[in-house]
Amino acid sequence: MGMTISTPPASTRLRWQEFMALTKPRVVSLIVFCAVIGMLLSTPGMVPWPVLLAGTVGIAAVAGAAAAINCLVEQRIDAVMARTKGRPLPKGQVSEREVLQWAVLLGGGGMVLLWLWVNPLTMWLTLATFVGYAIIYTLLLKPSTPQNIVIGGASGAMPPVLGWAAVTGQVPAEAWVLFLIIFTWTPPHFWALALYRKDEYAKAGLPMLPVTHGPQFTRLHILLYTVILFAATLLPVAIRMSGWIYLTSAVVLGAYFLWLAVRIHRHYSDALSQHTFRYSILYLSLLFAALLLDHYWHWPVTV
Repeated sequence: MGMTISTPPASTRLRWQEFMALTKPRVVSLIVFCAVIGMLLSTPGMVPWPVLLAGTVGIAAVAGAAAAINCLVEQRIDAVMARTKGRPLPKGQVSEREVLQWAVLLGGGGMVLLWLWVNPLTMWLTLATFVGYAIIYTLLLKPSTPQNIVIGGASGAMPPVLGWAAVTGQVPAEAWVLFLIIFTWTPPHFWALALYRKDEYAKAGLPMLPVTHGPQFTRLHILLYTVILFAATLLPVAIRMSGWIYLTSAVVLGAYFLWLAVRIHRHYSDALSQHTFRYSILYLSLLFAALLLDHYWHWPVTV
């Protein structure tokens, strides 16, 4: 007599998919990736598995909670934008109360995990990051200033700092160099998106830079921030944190990003802006992967 394996009802699976969608899994996966890189870079050897696991799950849970709060606050805006109108709240698949409960469960669970199995510093830094994104950026900055991405980018740049703190209980200069790289990456990344979504942002009433200052002004600032980003990516070599493997990767990846920024500035098209936005995500992933590769197979740059 064969054994039958029960599977969850389709309705249950669908509900889980709706709640997971509130956490913005693709965004959180990049956050977690950068946090894990921060953990691995913080020590010459391997990170202890309990810290690696608890730190990763805890940071991911709090990041997912912040994303859920973002969805809750911006449900009206999401409903009028093509990119976000398919999210669970605008479609009426979940209630506001359910979203809030889900965020509290995720965020609270993540905080407890970080406090008990990682260290208090990581928990407090992660809480500050949550407040920075879910409250300061989402509630205050995004609807009020075209510099929302620049100022709010500080929260998005915290993952490697959180990862470093999780392993060492400290946040030295190397961790803040990683922070600076993500911080300077954020404006050209989001403004590339904002350029080809300008009409949607205007319809939603959000003061994104292309809406308030025009596309040409935005294209110039994408170029300027990409130049700053290129310089920032050389800092790990300048402070002898990384060697030739990372330096070569940073120059090649950054040169292509610069070329795209120049093209956006001089010969703009929506297709080019979309390509730049997609490349910026790949760029950051490959840049941090190169940092990790260099960490374990270090070939120092000698002057």
